[in-house]
Formats: sequence, structure tokens, C-alpha cells
Amino acid sequence: MRTPPKPPKPPALLTAEEIAFVRGLVIYEDEALLALAKPPGISSQGGKKGVNTLDELLWAFARPGKARPRLIHRLDRDTSGVILTAKTQPAAGFLGKAMMARKIKKTYRAIVTPGAPEPRSGTIETALRREEIGREAYMRVCAPDHPDAETAFTRYRTLAEGTGAALVELEPQTGRMHQLRVHLASIGRPIAGDARYGGALTVAGEPVPRLMLHAVALSFPHPGGGMKRIEAPVPVDMAELAARLGLAERG
Repeated sequence: MRTPPKPPKPPALLTAEEIAFVRGLVIYEDEALLALAKPPGISSQGGKKGVNTLDELLWAFARPGKARPRLIHRLDRDTSGVILTAKTQPAAGFLGKAMMARKIKKTYRAIVTPGAPEPRSGTIETALRREEIGREAYMRVCAPDHPDAETAFTRYRTLAEGTGAALVELEPQTGRMHQLRVHLASIGRPIAGDARYGGALTVAGEPVPRLMLHAVALSFPHPGGGMKRIEAPVPVDMAELAARLGLAERG
């Protein structure tokens, strides 16, 4: 006997302020896609009860009688940056296949401590495994032959080095949960503000307001043909901390 399909979730009830807020996050839109600059502090999906997630806020873009845009990927709650949605089912299917085939290139910026990685650029190829403690999920480094091991690859390069910190560019080649955070911690350069994985909460006397990780760009094949690159500006809090730490990018 077949299990009946789950009924679709009803539209989220959004306030006028929430609708204006999420519409103000749009950085690109066409007939197939909608890209947003996600701020820190909002969950992509599955957030706290009673607080609308970005997925639910997408109902602000739904046309009468039609579904909201669909998230193609997620960002951690405290990670900011570009996040991509599909406005149609064909676009969602196309981009979902591109994601599975690793044709979507993600580029991040992170402030790490206590300085630049050694070497200053390279690839981290440490396997990861998931561990649950109570209601919290963590990722841990592990041997590649561990029964729960998941392969994980991250390319990185140092963009600038300042007082007790460095600005690095990251390109994950796989999409494991918390991959960038755990990989950087594994080489002794945790992301500033990442209390879960040993990141500093104060750098050179400067308080770190949150996880200093930003998804700066996405490059991907467009459902209509050709390649598309979308960028999200670095948030003010991260840009100001980088400036105070002397982490100006070289031209």
C-alpha cells in the first residue's frame, strides 16, 4: 500500500514588515531565479519555533495560487551571503541537478585567527563525520576509513593578514555541514566568532559580533543557458571588523 503524499505546507502568515524586509534582500531576479543577500541571524530552514525562516519568508514572492520560490541550497544561521532560489519547478530541477553534479561554484570570505594559514594557500582534504550531542549536531574530523566518514575538500587562499587575524577566500568542493568551519579549525585557524568550533570572540581587543563567514559569490549554469555569477556585498559588521584588524584586500 502506497503512503499518501504529504499535503503541501500552508503559506506562512507574514507581517508587512517581514514582507518589506525579505523583498529588500533581493540582489538578482529574472524569470527563473531569485537571489537574496541573506543577513546573519536568520535560519534558512528549520529555525526556532515561532520565528519565520528564510524559506517561509519566501512566501512574500508567491503569486496567487502558486508556490513560493524554492531554496536551492542553505547557509548556516549566522553565515551571511548570497543564497539562490528557483521560481519555477523546471528551474528548481535544473539547478538541483547542477548542485548534485558540483557545477555550482561557491566562494566565501572568512576572518580567521590567530593569523594566516600555513601554507597561505592550499587544499584541506580532511574527512568529516556527524556527531549529535543532545539536540545539537556537530561535525568532527576523522580518519578516511571511519565508518561514518564523509569526504570533504576545501580550497583556500589568504587575501590579507593583519593584527592577530587573516582574511581568507574559501571554495568548498563538497557540501558537508559546517565544512568550512571545521576544516579551518582543523588546521588551527578557526573562524572568528565561531564559538562552536573554537573561534575567538575577541581579536586584538576587538569584539567579534558573530561568525565571520560570508558567502560572497555563486557561479552556476543558468537554466536559460550560459553561466551566471551573483555576488553579495560583505555586511557592514564584517567589513568594519576587517578594517579595524588591518585586513584590506590587495588589488
